[in-house]
Amino acid sequence: MALLFRDRSSIGDSRRETTPPPSSSPSQPPSSSLPSPFSTDLTPTLSTLDIRSTAYEIFVAACRTSSGKTLSSAANSSPTSATIANVSSNSGGLQRSLTSTAASRVKKAFGLRSSASASLGLKKSSNGSPVSVGENSPKSKPLTVGELMRVQMRVSETVDSRIRRAFLRIAASQLGKRIDNLVLPLELLQQLKLSDFTDQQEYDAWQKRNLRVLEAGLILHPYQPIGKADASVQRLQKIIRGALDRPIETGKNNESMQVLRSAVVALACRAADGLSDSCHWADGFPLNLCLYEMLLEVCFDVNDESTIIEEVDELMELIKKTWPILGINQLLHNLCFTWVLFNRFVATGQVENDLLSAVDGQLEEVAKDAKTTKDSVYSKFLSATLTSILGWVERRLLAYHDTFDNVNINTMPNVLSIGISAAKILVEDISHEYRRKRKGEVDVARSRIDTYIRSSLRTAFAQRMEKADSSRRASKNQPNPLPVLAILAKDVGELAAHEKKVFSPILKRWHPLAAGVAVATLHACYGNELKQFISSISELTPDAVQILRAADKLEQDLVQTAVEDSVDSEDGGKAVIREMPPYEAQAAMANLVKVWMKMRLDRMKERVDRNIQEEVWNSRAVQDGLAPSAVEVLQVTDDILDAFFQLPIPMHPVLLPDLVVGLDRCLQYYVSKAKSGCGSRNTFLPTMPALTRCSIGSKLGVFKKKEKPLSSQRKSSQVAVNGDTASGVMQLCVRINTLHRIRLELEVVEKRIITHLRNCESAREEDFSNSTGKKFELTPAACIEAIHQLSEALAYKLVFQDLSHVLWDNLYAGDASSSRIEPFLQELEQNLLIISDSVSERIRTRIITDIMRASCDGFLLVLLAGGPYRAFSRQDSQIIEDDFKALKDLFWANGDGLPTDLINKYSSTAREVLPLFRTDTESLIERFRRVTLETYGSSAKSRFPLPPTSGQWNPTEPNTLLRVLCHRNDDAASKFLKKTYNLPKKL
Repeated sequence: MALLFRDRSSIGDSRRETTPPPSSSPSQPPSSSLPSPFSTDLTPTLSTLDIRSTAYEIFVAACRTSSGKTLSSAANSSPTSATIANVSSNSGGLQRSLTSTAASRVKKAFGLRSSASASLGLKKSSNGSPVSVGENSPKSKPLTVGELMRVQMRVSETVDSRIRRAFLRIAASQLGKRIDNLVLPLELLQQLKLSDFTDQQEYDAWQKRNLRVLEAGLILHPYQPIGKADASVQRLQKIIRGALDRPIETGKNNESMQVLRSAVVALACRAADGLSDSCHWADGFPLNLCLYEMLLEVCFDVNDESTIIEEVDELMELIKKTWPILGINQLLHNLCFTWVLFNRFVATGQVENDLLSAVDGQLEEVAKDAKTTKDSVYSKFLSATLTSILGWVERRLLAYHDTFDNVNINTMPNVLSIGISAAKILVEDISHEYRRKRKGEVDVARSRIDTYIRSSLRTAFAQRMEKADSSRRASKNQPNPLPVLAILAKDVGELAAHEKKVFSPILKRWHPLAAGVAVATLHACYGNELKQFISSISELTPDAVQILRAADKLEQDLVQTAVEDSVDSEDGGKAVIREMPPYEAQAAMANLVKVWMKMRLDRMKERVDRNIQEEVWNSRAVQDGLAPSAVEVLQVTDDILDAFFQLPIPMHPVLLPDLVVGLDRCLQYYVSKAKSGCGSRNTFLPTMPALTRCSIGSKLGVFKKKEKPLSSQRKSSQVAVNGDTASGVMQLCVRINTLHRIRLELEVVEKRIITHLRNCESAREEDFSNSTGKKFELTPAACIEAIHQLSEALAYKLVFQDLSHVLWDNLYAGDASSSRIEPFLQELEQNLLIISDSVSERIRTRIITDIMRASCDGFLLVLLAGGPYRAFSRQDSQIIEDDFKALKDLFWANGDGLPTDLINKYSSTAREVLPLFRTDTESLIERFRRVTLETYGSSAKSRFPLPPTSGQWNPTEPNTLLRVLCHRNDDAASKFLKKTYNLPKKL
């Protein structure tokens, strides 16, 4: 073994410790490393130390030198042609100082950083600072490559010396035999004996280890499959078990060793067609890969476990010399080296990005290899290795928000690249199912990135949910704590922004719509929670408003991000947008607000019904011209509007029209209730008696005193007589005032609505520049109509009901000259004064006008439909005209009453009809005949039809003329009526 290592003094000035590092040395995978994909089914009796020791022995044997000088790396030494006999001749190979070596080709290829401690021969002190080995160690001699390998593999000088002695003996005993045709454990057992070891315990452990290696390489993991029932297998197993129980004597050519050699050689030199010259004992899978993995681990610096040593080129050249023994080729080397680099990155804290870059580069080679071979064994370990790598990668990428932060985000691109490369090889080069499909149908990278994004964001969302829930519980004792979904919306928005800024630029390399997929995933996650919330609420609450507003803002932000991310995509981002069905938070909020409005409007209507029922329309209870019920309904209107505009919603302008319409209908309902049951003009008009003709000759005209209507004997009535009923004149005045005031108050409410709108955050100029949806349409019109109806009802009630005793029952009854209009005018004037004081000034004229019109109608009704108790001669016409003038003068009031044009307008009918009472009877009869013929045509020549009563009095209307004749107190009129219509004198 003297030729195995060169004299260390001849190798420059490089310094490195010559004692093996402690057991924690990174020459073996650190404890935090991943399980090896190559050793999953190795016998558990082979420890890491066993594997390392055997690997070192194979390494020393493969280098074919036994000197203490530098291990040769000459290219002219072929591992397949070298023999034990010529090992000495190769000692003159490449003699390079470790410190003078140019920058490593391997490190250059991978872009790995240099190790200062390795180049300068430094080690680290206890506090981590580099210290020259020469300062602290008595052994500060230069290192050879072989010495470096020994230190890296934690082999002591004593063990190394023993191994070198053994190989000297082997060389002497096996002259001319190739090293790869020797079963090294068998030869070591043959050459070393108890005296070569420090004690019995070390010797026993060494012997058992070699026996277990033989068992693993020849029986458990042979180069070629072998049945357990094979006699050679059973024989060797029996020998090994016996030796394990009772150690055999080694180092001699005794019977035990001969039996062992015979059994080992029978299996090691076995070929498919019988015995072979080649020897296979360490090239069975996965034993060979485990041994080779152990050798590759020495490439990492003892002092910096994440850094490859500067001498990696020299070491790698020597390590490759083990390929013939281990059955390794370039494909398996690439695969193993990829795994070793990756495993070292994982084991050293996952922060050394250079290692990831190296793994990524190696995977490119592996990908090329995978396409060039269909070897099933290689594919098996390729699949196991890539599955292990991909499994580790995906555990981090499926929750990359937990994996990467500001400290290690720089490693994410390489982790992604490694994961995608591994997945592509597994899918495209190993998957049989994939090969049956067209490759264009599967985008492995995009599919994986899509999965990572969705998975990680779902995980991050779940974490944000828990955080939001905890935050809510922590703030439950604080005033107005935010609801969980509102907190979550804010957190999700921040998560989306962080994703877009930090992760999406990295992910976009493999997925052009990375940010779009991310926000679509968050949109769906939050949407599921929001959907459940919306389905669980039935009314508007502060929490509901906060949540829906937060959801709406979140959705706007997410959609905006998706749109921006899809600008350059082929479909313009339509696919991503289709994944984001609208939350319709505003629609949900609008529906809740509508429920809120309906609830309050229903309550308002109920209060209208209750208040109207309780309302007595008493003028003493009026407040500012309003009945108490109206005061309350207007207050409710104000309260609802104020509450509506205080709702923290963004769609006040949109929903306002619905609310105004609802309030308008409630107020219209109030108006309809306020006027109901009060009657109308026709309610108070008396029924017209049947037509009769006058009886001639009586002192009192055609009537006797006793026949005067009994109703005329009633006492005079005042307005206050009906004051106790809900539809008395004064109550009607209160109703009219109330409706008039409501109409005015609604104008104020409309102005207040505009003010509210201007203060709304979501209002635009057009929302309050037009009146659409902000004005009450139904109620003002209903008020006008109701005031008109009530005013007429008041007028006709007053004239035909309250004053009927002085008008209908008394005026011109019996004798025109003795029953004139003065009593009626006196009582009417008293009522007018009271009414004028009771009603609003702005509607006073209308009411007085209606009373005047009712009075004129009543005056004409007495003249034209007064019944058999009234008869007029031509001489009575002057009395009638004087009384009518007195009636008009009452309303004119010497210029302080109604305007003249109004008086003339509403007295025009009476003014046109009164001249008929001056006209002689013959002229009246002639005019009646002419008008009737004009009205009915030739059908009236044989017999005059009785003209119907229209109530529309007119001097040219047949019924009006007929009624004047019926009340004419002369013989000609009576005879004409008797002859033409056979009218009776009495009812």
